[in-house]
Amino acid sequence: MIAIPARQEAEGMLFRESSKLGYLAAVELNNHDEVEVLSFLAERPIHTVFMASLIRDNGVVSPRNRGSFYGYRGHDGTIEGVALIGHATLIDARTNASLTSLAHAAQDFSDPCLMRGEPNEIVRFWNEYKPKGKAPRLSCSELLLEQSAPVSSRGPILELRQASLKNLEQVVAINCELFIQEAGRNPLETNPDGFRERIARRIKQGRVWTWIRDGEVIFNADIVADTPQAIYLESIYVTPAERGKGYGLSCLGQLGSVLLTRTKTICLTVNRQSQDVVAFYRKAGYRLHSNYETIYLQ
Repeated sequence: MIAIPARQEAEGMLFRESSKLGYLAAVELNNHDEVEVLSFLAERPIHTVFMASLIRDNGVVSPRNRGSFYGYRGHDGTIEGVALIGHATLIDARTNASLTSLAHAAQDFSDPCLMRGEPNEIVRFWNEYKPKGKAPRLSCSELLLEQSAPVSSRGPILELRQASLKNLEQVVAINCELFIQEAGRNPLETNPDGFRERIARRIKQGRVWTWIRDGEVIFNADIVADTPQAIYLESIYVTPAERGKGYGLSCLGQLGSVLLTRTKTICLTVNRQSQDVVAFYRKAGYRLHSNYETIYLQ
């Protein structure tokens, strides 16, 4: 008798159970699926920029993805949905069956940090996923903004450049401050080594841009996801003492001019309630693309 590995046996049970309900089971993807998955994600490049960038950087299977990629195929074998399930759970489900199946696959993973997606999608995903008695720690309504053409530089031309590892601790401090503001917890308390390692790698990749004056980081912006179709920015920061002087607009304008020579659009998310921040990005040339929802669990 041939012994069936526990994971394969579990997936077989899920397949049979899902089939009874009228849909197939989502399955874990591997590196052989990379070309097909990237082609699927490229159909919605702004919505899927984070997943596509991880695959381009690390492959479909890698501990650096901090999770596993799952895919749902319809009865004709065509991919209808892809999700990164793990620390951050991200979904691009284009059919009801794919969303339901991916949500059920996510139930096998414990303690995700956050779930992010378009509002209708993430609400439906959560309703399929949530265990009894568990509620989100925090839920944020966000705006996904984009810029597809450079804007004329405003204010003085500043010496914006890619950060180096000698700036690591300053960039870590900035990212930590912004993370606490957004998620309500301190990553340097929960996973300091992992947090520093990810930022150091981003710096080595040339994805952290700064303007430094007299040794102090005045402006910071991190490229969190990078593809030929879209670039996603986070950790955009101007030190408090220098705000209101046009430095942020000037640096963003310069950065946009550089990045849009190698990608089609730049995007970022902003808390819907932060009207002053939304107004800042509109002034910087960003326009509304769509609404988003982030659920924080831990």
